[in-house]
Amino acid sequence: MTQDNKKSSLASLEILGSGIASSDHIAAMLENAQMLRDFEWTQINALAAYVQLYRAAPGAVLFREGDRGDFMCIVLEGKLEVHKEDNQRIDKTVTTIFPGRSLGEMTIVDGEPRSATAVAVEPTTVAVLTQENFLLIMRDKPALSAKLLLKIARLLSQRLRLTSGILVDYLEE
Repeated sequence: MTQDNKKSSLASLEILGSGIASSDHIAAMLENAQMLRDFEWTQINALAAYVQLYRAAPGAVLFREGDRGDFMCIVLEGKLEVHKEDNQRIDKTVTTIFPGRSLGEMTIVDGEPRSATAVAVEPTTVAVLTQENFLLIMRDKPALSAKLLLKIARLLSQRLRLTSGILVDYLEE
């Protein structure tokens, strides 16, 4: 996959208009997201008012490693690959993100540059929560933001534990 034939940034994706993506429609799609499984319908519906839907064509880049991060995504339809460069600057596929899974959560918490690149491998629809809208949720709906932040912390903790296990196995070889 060459860098030249990839579209870059969220701005290059097709935003799904408000006629198609009403808050109720978004909530219905979010209901199946893994990170929202223990959320009540009223919480999912409230969250839906703060997210937007985007459609990515195959090869579209949602974000690049090293870019400033300001949003997270939940994959609703399609599939994304996450890539990271190794120390020889060779692009490696780290994981594949399927519907119901999220990515980019770290940037909502720390605002640091992206740690990897996310590329659509088939037509993909994502729900996007910007850092700005997350701050609005914190202001407008503190209980929802606390629950969402706790869920993000748990996801990051689970991923760190998994990565630590993989690292130990690698070091033992």
